Amino acid sequence: MAAQDKYAVKVPGGLAFSEFRGYESWQAISISRSEKVMAMTVGNPAMIEAYKAGFPGNGKPTPDGAKMAKIHWAPTANEFFPDATVPGALLNVDCMVKDSKRFADSGGWGYAVFESDPATDSFEPGTTASKPPQAHDAKCGFACHTAAKARDYVFTNYGAR
Repeated sequence: MAAQDKYAVKVPGGLAFSEFRGYESWQAISISRSEKVMAMTVGNPAMIEAYKAGFPGNGKPTPDGAKMAKIHWAPTANEFFPDATVPGALLNVDCMVKDSKRFADSGGWGYAVFESDPATDSFEPGTTASKPPQAHDAKCGFACHTAAKARDYVFTNYGAR
């Protein structure tokens, strides 16, 4: 059986994974880790340019077309350096796109979560059974992201380099 085209998946009433085609090679914004998950947030060129221009400290909103993807993995020990943690199984990919007209009622951002099933090499939209629970529309992340309203609904800082 051929692997699923992950870009064919769409959140019902929301974003399509195809809107984030190429995220695998976008520039890293930041990393994060907990006991249960490790993540890397990446941004498309428009998002990276916003950060380089001083976002969020410059007080300007991100431009329409800016996109981010947060890739989550189960943490696992590095086989050569057991004290080091590296990505294990792919868990999901969270996506955000700024489109102030399309998503005017959710702060100008559209959201989606695509859950990975490594056993079948496929993706499915996040559901209310996901951790955290996800609704089936492009506003699924809006409630959480209102905590960062003053930062144009973006949690993540651009890591120094």
